[in-house]
Parts: sequence; C-alpha cells; structure tokens
Amino acid sequence: MGGLGLYDVADDGQLMELIRQKDPAALEMLYDRYEGMIYSFAYRIVKDSMAAEEVMQELFMRIWKNAEQYDSGRGKLSTWMFTVTRNIAIDQLRKKNSGVPQQPAGSEELQEIRDTGTMTEDMVELMMVGEQVREALQELSRDQQQVVDLIYYQGLTQQEVAIRVAVPLGTVKSRVRLAMKQLQKRLIHWGRRDHVHD
Repeated sequence: MGGLGLYDVADDGQLMELIRQKDPAALEMLYDRYEGMIYSFAYRIVKDSMAAEEVMQELFMRIWKNAEQYDSGRGKLSTWMFTVTRNIAIDQLRKKNSGVPQQPAGSEELQEIRDTGTMTEDMVELMMVGEQVREALQELSRDQQQVVDLIYYQGLTQQEVAIRVAVPLGTVKSRVRLAMKQLQKRLIHWGRRDHVHD
C-alpha cells in the first residue's frame, strides 16, 4: 500500500471525484478514513457487530455504485455518509423487527440527506463524536434522552414519538429543541466546530 501517497493527501471531495471515475484505491482510502466512525455509529443503532459490519459494507457499496449522486453543495461528505448509514441501519432494524424483506433503497435515497426533517447536520456531527455524545446524553433529562433515542437512533418521526410516549407533538418538539441546545453547547466545548446554528 506504499503507493497511496496521492490519496492520503486528497480531501473527501477529491476522493469522491476519483470514486466517480471508478478508482478503487480512492474508495479504499475513503473506507480507511471513515471505517471506525461508521462502524461505531452503525453499531450504536443496530447493537450487533455483524449487523453493523453489514451496514458499513452496504454504505460503501452504495458509494461505489452511486458516487455521482453526492452533491457537495448540499452538505459535507461526512454528514451525507452518516445520514445514509443511519437510513441503512434503521431499514435493517425494521426488516429484522417485521420479518418482512424490504427492497433496498435505490440511488435516489443517496440524494436525500434529510430524513423526516429531523436529522440535522449538527446532530450527525454530534453523533460522530462517539463516546462524548454518550456522556452528554447522560446529562439530559430522562424525557429528553427518550426523544433523542427514539428519533435519532430508532428512526421514529416526531409525530410517531408523540403517539408512542403519549404527549402532545409540541412537547416532543420542545424536548428535541432543548436536548439539541444542550448537546450543541457540549460540542462547542469539544472544539469540533467554530460555530453551531440554532
């Protein structure tokens, strides 16, 4: 692997351009760069090592087949990758829980980096931080922890959460907003970004 110097210094956008040209070394470099984070993120959702591995493999297969669907103008590659990973993982959970095979999502899903209007770029970046997020989640109220888990890790919409926990939709939205503000304060302290939008 000594000949990968060019790829080592390539940024994510350059790697994606090479992957669009079906350059396997670029895909391998992207895999090496994100493998650990993608696996631990997927594992947090599916809670099974084999399933997390499958989610990760599915993500990179989709990237290889549909790299042209990524639009850098709609968000960072890491955000897009983690959002697609979450969608794959939640699809897998639903399939497992229902016992009904589902059609794998097509390339059009790769264009949609928003999921039910609740998966914000800030939240994806928070999830990527890993252990620190777990610590921060412990500081939230029980109610806030519940809505974050149901929405971001189990894939429910805010409306579905309101029904599940038997509270008004406005209350769910308020809990999500308060939880996000608290988590974003922690994110600033970790120095991951220079600014965080409300």
